[in-house]
Amino acid sequence: MINKRKVILITDGDEYARRVVEIVAKEIGGRCISMSWGNPTILSGQAIVKLIKKTPNDPVLVMFDDSGIVGEGAGETAMRYVANHEDIEVLGIIAVASRTRHEEWTKVDVSIDRDGKLTGNGVDKFGSEEFEPGKITGDTVYCIDQLHAPIVVGIGDIGKMSKKDDYVKGAPITKLAVELILERSGHNDERKKARNDPDS
Repeated sequence: MINKRKVILITDGDEYARRVVEIVAKEIGGRCISMSWGNPTILSGQAIVKLIKKTPNDPVLVMFDDSGIVGEGAGETAMRYVANHEDIEVLGIIAVASRTRHEEWTKVDVSIDRDGKLTGNGVDKFGSEEFEPGKITGDTVYCIDQLHAPIVVGIGDIGKMSKKDDYVKGAPITKLAVELILERSGHNDERKKARNDPDS
């Protein structure tokens, strides 16, 4: 039986996102597929799965970006492939808000504003809480509802949010989103058990 790789999908892939995701992955003891960055995403879903399988440990953080393309662009096509792959277990998705002209949106289970507060409403690009519950607008969120992830966390623009998520500060908002997914998925409990019982 193949052990499925545990992955967190992130719908942003610009230079700011790459710096942030690399830092957060290191801090949580996971891995980042640095080659998945790009605006828009360049790698295919097949190529990304191969890279995920080569990483030595979980969780694996992967970036996807459509760069504002209407409908399902390259980033979402790759994300759909990865999410539906038989060797991948999606722990959750971080849905990143943007000020898109095309008003693509997705449902979210919870959002985190730029001050680190959890809310049932959506947030905008700047990490400010919006008034509509359970919904976020972004440019790489078109297919998220169809992926049936265990949890979808909405946040503002990674690495930015009025400098509240700056990578120099350790990207606290993105880190909190990743930690929330790990907590809800039970992955943190699995890691603790593995550390305490190495022979199991």
